[in-house]
Amino acid sequence: AGMAVRLSVLPSLRCLFDEPVQIRVAGLQPQQAVTLRASLVDESGEVFQSHALYRAGSSGELDLSRSPALGGSYLGVEPMGLLWALRSKTPYKRLAKRNVLTPFCVDLEVYEGHGDTSHLLGKCTNERWFLGEGVKRISVREGRLRATLFLPPGPGPFPGLIDLYGSGGGLIEYRASLLASRGFVTLALAYMSFEDIPAMPKILELSYFEEAVNFLRKQQQVKDTGIGVLGLSKGGDLALSMATFLPGIKAAVSISGSSFNSFIPLKGDGFTIPVHPYDLGRVKISDESRIVDFSDVLDDHMDPATWDCRIPVERSLAKFLFLSGLDDMNWKSDLYCQDAVQRLRQHGREVEFYSYAGAGHLLEPPYLPLCKVSIHRVLGMLVHWGGHWREHAKAQEDAWRRIQAFFWQHL
Repeated sequence: AGMAVRLSVLPSLRCLFDEPVQIRVAGLQPQQAVTLRASLVDESGEVFQSHALYRAGSSGELDLSRSPALGGSYLGVEPMGLLWALRSKTPYKRLAKRNVLTPFCVDLEVYEGHGDTSHLLGKCTNERWFLGEGVKRISVREGRLRATLFLPPGPGPFPGLIDLYGSGGGLIEYRASLLASRGFVTLALAYMSFEDIPAMPKILELSYFEEAVNFLRKQQQVKDTGIGVLGLSKGGDLALSMATFLPGIKAAVSISGSSFNSFIPLKGDGFTIPVHPYDLGRVKISDESRIVDFSDVLDDHMDPATWDCRIPVERSLAKFLFLSGLDDMNWKSDLYCQDAVQRLRQHGREVEFYSYAGAGHLLEPPYLPLCKVSIHRVLGMLVHWGGHWREHAKAQEDAWRRIQAFFWQHL
């Protein structure tokens, strides 16, 4: 009794979303049993929560970077477990930031005992931002471009990146805004299902992506040593195509991507790369939950009949980084990454490749919780993305470090 319980987040209650913090509780009884809970309400009002059971040390202190969780959403010493273990109360919701100008506020609470959350001992709120101090957000509607430009503070020059998300479409900004907060001029680019861009375009034109590269290169804060491109899923094969066919791309990262053109024909200057053949008859749908598994729909990529839809990455002079999760349930991204890596290495090209055991398809910036299943915004179906909580969280932290190091090295 006497001393109030204090819950603190160090070094500060305000941070960028990709920053680890230290969560501590002081003023408990020695060996006291407590429950820690984190909750976050996203922009659509969806509630995400996690909790873990702890026991204070002999001095009545608790430090999540040293004390093991004894039960709850995760086990063991996990300094950031309360964040990466957040789950939506409604099933199959994905935590994603729509408006990067506001933070996600994570309410942290400590309760007396294990399991019973009737007696609150202390609380605080961790403000997690997607836009660093002084980073500018500029909406771009120039020519055909539908994009958002993020400029780090200061004159630069900074390395320039183009950021592409997957076939769910829209203009996704939160990864680009975090990268700009880390010192890259970043252009988040929409290419399907946004404003006047159809949900499922009949064809994608390389010239659209070239427009984006030219727009970025003429920004005065951008270094003139070449541009980087980062893509997830469908954005991954587009990143490879840009690095192969467009001059000025120095470095490309493909996350859960593919080495051949998927789902929509890609029209270049005097050529079109057809779509990798697939058969929707091979879709597997689980009976009770109606979750769709696409992992077997594509024809065998070893069959020469599929080779005209390959992206000839071996012709590119760019540097490549491939990242994939071995528990990707959406498609066999590891297999397709290996195909590209093999072709690049046969041609003596430099390439980095990391695959993560237990990680799913949606490798996001760190501390965004795993999304195993969610509605695909264009297909309107529940899609199985795969992944295991802890392994996926560790993969996201590692991948984020590697992506930044790779671009700093090559740009």
